[in-house]
Amino acid sequence: MLILFVGAMEVTTRQMSLLVGTFGVLSFILGVIAENKKPASGTPITGKDVVICKYPSDLTIALGYLSLVFLFISTLAGGFSLFYPYKGKSIPWPALFQSTSFFVFFLIALGSTGLAAAMLLWPTITEQKHRVSNVHYNLETTCPTAKTGLLGGGAFLALDAALFWLVSLMLADNAREDYFDDVKGAGGDALEYDADGVVKGSA
Repeated sequence: MLILFVGAMEVTTRQMSLLVGTFGVLSFILGVIAENKKPASGTPITGKDVVICKYPSDLTIALGYLSLVFLFISTLAGGFSLFYPYKGKSIPWPALFQSTSFFVFFLIALGSTGLAAAMLLWPTITEQKHRVSNVHYNLETTCPTAKTGLLGGGAFLALDAALFWLVSLMLADNAREDYFDDVKGAGGDALEYDADGVVKGSA
């Protein structure tokens, strides 16, 4: 849906940066709130041979999933922004990955996004499982909740991921300018790449 919306209008790198940054910050804020709202434990209510855990009504689970959704949107916008044909000019992907700096930050952005998603999703699912399966036959249960700190850590990683996507976009913009300068210097003919992404005819 985001791709269709962006594809229907002419966008700039600044607008894409705002999209990536805005959704990354929203993911961070919601993740931090989810961490703060999460109770340390539930209240055990002893019945006949069972313990029923009663948890307070809060938005931890909903906020955790929303944080994950905004992280996904930020990542989608970040990845899309790198290869979008700004001003109708497309650039072959090998030209981008010829830049070592871009390649490194692209990998870091992917890695931090994956780690952030895992740290947000794991405690959210765990918390949901505790709320649904709240009847225990172990009379010594302490009515645990998801591990403290994971949601907050995931929130900070989501913000870091957005920043790395922004750095990647900046480096992609530099690589794009270098590419079109080379094309202009070659008389306007597009550079040709072989199967390994190396410019044909280069040493």
